[in-house]
Parts: sequence; C-alpha cells; structure tokens
Amino acid sequence: MRDYYEVLGVERSADAEAIKKAYRKLALQYHPDRNNGDAESEEKFKEATEAYEILRDAQKRSAYDRFGHAGVKSGAGGGPGGFAGFGFEEAINVFMRDFGGFGGFEDLFGGRRSRTQRGQDTRIRLQVSLEEVAKGVRKKVRIPILDPCVQCEGTGSRIPGEPQVCETCQGVGEIRRVQRSVFGQFVSSSPCPTCGGEGRRIVDPCDRCHGDGRERREREFEVEVPPGVTSDNYITIRGQGNIGSRGGTRGDVLIVLEVEEDSRFVREGDDLIYLLQASFSQAALGDEVEVPTVWGSEQINIPAGAQNGDILTLRGKGLPRLSGGPHGHQHIRLQVWTPARLTPEQEELFERLREVEGEPPETDGRGRHGFWQKVREAFTP
Repeated sequence: MRDYYEVLGVERSADAEAIKKAYRKLALQYHPDRNNGDAESEEKFKEATEAYEILRDAQKRSAYDRFGHAGVKSGAGGGPGGFAGFGFEEAINVFMRDFGGFGGFEDLFGGRRSRTQRGQDTRIRLQVSLEEVAKGVRKKVRIPILDPCVQCEGTGSRIPGEPQVCETCQGVGEIRRVQRSVFGQFVSSSPCPTCGGEGRRIVDPCDRCHGDGRERREREFEVEVPPGVTSDNYITIRGQGNIGSRGGTRGDVLIVLEVEEDSRFVREGDDLIYLLQASFSQAALGDEVEVPTVWGSEQINIPAGAQNGDILTLRGKGLPRLSGGPHGHQHIRLQVWTPARLTPEQEELFERLREVEGEPPETDGRGRHGFWQKVREAFTP
C-alpha cells in the first residue's frame, strides 16, 4: 500500500488547501466517466480518494503521521492484499460531496457524462470461527450476481441492433430548456422522459430479461480470510460484482466477516479469557490440568493455595494481530467449585477439615483485588 502523501503528490507539510487541490486534479484525471470505465483508472481514482479522506481530516492525518496505515485502518478492516480498502461508491460519494456542485459534470469533464452505469456492489456476510481467526482460512462462497443476459447478450432488446438512439433527446439523454427572466437567460436540464436519461430506447424488450439486459446467476468465489480478523472487517473482490446496465462495468463484491461466538472463551482484543472450574482440593494442594485453546489442548499447573478468581496466563496462546506482530495471550480465571450435594463420606471429611482449618484471614498480604482488576494486571506488560 503506497504512502498517502506519495499518492497525492504532496509534501508531508502540505496544508489542507494543497491536499484538496492535488486530489481534485487526480480525481478529474482518473474519474471513470472520463476513462470509459477503465479498471486501472478506477483503482487510481479510489486510491486517490482514500488518501484524500485520511489527509483532509486533522485527527486521521495525525494518526497516520504517527502510525502509518495501521493507525487509520483499525476501524475499517485493514490488512494486505485488497483486504478492506476504499470502495468505488464511497469514492464517488466523496468526490460528489466536495466537487459535485462546481458546475456539474459537464463543466468538470467538458462534455456530457457517459450513460453507462457501473454495477452495484454486492455485500454478503461470512461467518468464521475463532479457530479460523487464529490460523486464517480459505472458504468458498456462492453469491448471486447480475450477469449479461444470455439471450440478448446484455442489450436488453429482442431485436438485434437495438437499442436505438432516442428520438426525443437524440442520444444526449437529457432535455434542455432555456428560461428568461429579468436577471438574464438560464439553461436548465433534466433527464429525458422517453429514455430515462440513457440516450437509447428499446422498442422490443427481450422476453428473458424484460429489457434490463441482465439476469441473476450464482457464482462461486474462493475467499482467503487472513488471521486476526474481527467482526465487520471485510474483504473486497474487485470488479467481480454486478455488471452495470447497457454495457456498464462491474461493481465489487464485499465479504463482511462475522466471527462466531465460542462458548469456551471471552475475546478481549487479541487476548482470550477461559473460566476453569477447580475443586477445593485442587486449589489447596495444586494440580496439573488440561485446558482448551484455539491452538489445541495445553497443560497448566494450578499452584498450591490458589484462590478463587486467580488468573493464570498461557502467553502467546491468544489470537494473532491482523497487522502482524506477537500473538495475544490466553488468561485462565480460576473458579473454585463448591459441591451442591455431599455424600456421607465427603460430609464427614469436610466436618473433620472444619475442625482443624481455623478462621479464614481477611487478607493474605498480597493485595488481592477483584476479577477485572486482576485481568487488567494480567494484560499489563
């Protein structure tokens, strides 16, 4: 992923006006309506828009200057190889928000806007388990996608050679009206009512797609989920979504991830918390027990004299970080189990224990605190 300042071609000391000016120049150069939907130009347009959105915002720019891409990707996905990223529709919305009122597209591009439309992005949710989050996974998904109609080959017409140029607007796609007032002459435009602004009209619609030129088919994709993801991270498959009408380019496929809950663990960032039930004898005498992790079973020692709520830690047995680096830890909270019903033999043994154990101390001198305080202490390096 390129440096945002390099993308816009500005110095790191550039002010807000210089950043906006640099983005406008690149956006006009690479806007899809000026490049007939060229895929490479579309990628450069999205890249420039993403850089602009970060650097125009003082808070995001400060985080980027300090931490690089990792500092601004945590809330939007992040990661290598097309993971997350800035979508086409987002980029168009940003451009229209800041420049759409400057005389409209005709003034910006020196001519009327292309009538072909880019297909809408397709968004689906994909569930992954904690084990898959830990190790990463490749999954196959089947997604309904709008493809060109096989009968009319995407034209929308039953008759070869159609659609025809609209006779009302002569292919322009809009109707212009001149209005005069005491302030002078004004020209207004509106979409052509005959062709709906497309500039072409279908006389005899295809009976398979009913004139749309597209039909829905199910397609299979293989998705690589990197380790360390969280719910609402997403993976973008560029240019594989719905095809646009009348020969328009394809949208993207957005795979929104949803991490399934695991009844064994509570996730805190890259760390996991596991509740371990221990008997009185295990807590008092100590023991070696087996506990589950997302990497398989591990042996852990309960120290003699362990107390209810104590935290034991398996370092590096948590989840990996999406941005790389060391793994999180698995923290094991001890819960000393009190039997609800005793056998006569157990009751006799507990009676004998009560006679010799004495009164419990108010504190053991080690400054014991509540559970969440212990978790915070365990999380602190």
